Amino acid sequence: MERNRVCELLKIKYPIFQGGMARIADASLAAAVSEAGGLGIITGAAPTEWVREQIKETKKLTNKPFGVNIMLMAENADEIADLVCEEEVAVVTTGAGSPGKFMEKWKKHNIKVIPVVASVALAKRMEKAGADAIIAEGTESGGHVGQLTTMTLVPQVVDAVNVPVIGAGGIGDGRGVAAAFMLGAEGIQVGTRFLVAKECTVHQNYKDKILKANDIDTEVTGRCTGHPVRVLRNKLARTYLKLEKEGMPVEEIEKLGIGALRKAVVEGDVDNGSLMSGQIAGLINKEQTSKEIIEELFKGAEERFKLFGGKYE
Repeated sequence: MERNRVCELLKIKYPIFQGGMARIADASLAAAVSEAGGLGIITGAAPTEWVREQIKETKKLTNKPFGVNIMLMAENADEIADLVCEEEVAVVTTGAGSPGKFMEKWKKHNIKVIPVVASVALAKRMEKAGADAIIAEGTESGGHVGQLTTMTLVPQVVDAVNVPVIGAGGIGDGRGVAAAFMLGAEGIQVGTRFLVAKECTVHQNYKDKILKANDIDTEVTGRCTGHPVRVLRNKLARTYLKLEKEGMPVEEIEKLGIGALRKAVVEGDVDNGSLMSGQIAGLINKEQTSKEIIEELFKGAEERFKLFGGKYE
């Protein structure tokens, strides 16, 4: 595979990011992805000291570049923003807000800043603020989602900015990788498939739900709150959607989500936990190492391109 702008920018072998999944993306997974040639990412949606511990542990497990995902609306976002500088993290991906106020600080520490966006307008704003690349994430993805599909969002963002674009949402095999590149992306971000990586430490019950999922097994809850989330259908999701339909006050609905992700990830409660997952779950049917996942994704993409006499640029 030819090296591209994403590989050159981040000094990685494969232009693939592992999603910074809340409560899931820890040192074990991030280090494994980076060791395999991608960009492993640690979630910053956690207590500051936990994030510090994960950064230090990742450094013990790999000498390859890795990143931290920062949810800018989090109460400790300022602390995490300082922490990545102190620990000399190579890459920061951001969501839920603008990284503008941190940009100068991060640039001084040679941190590459790559925001996640769900619209062209936001992509333009992030490029103007100094983003090194853009992750264009379609509504097919798991967790917090926007409105546009990957198919429609990625090419429009590619046309709107000059920095490299990473496609995300609904990518689970080599065909998805090839499609993202055909849409103009120069890299991909994958979340749901890495949920079932052997190095991923989520509860096995959660992994099993992903492996058994069908194509229509995800729902988007929380649209009335302004923070829609794609999850696997279960008792919690059905209750959430019922109360939304009945017009229950947002404050009451949001109480349902308190501690729900921990129930899924740590306790393995697949009825009352928040099983964040992308629509691609129905395509995923096996556990593999991160290395096997990455190599299979890009081998599959290469095979698709060969059918049309092309290759990665």
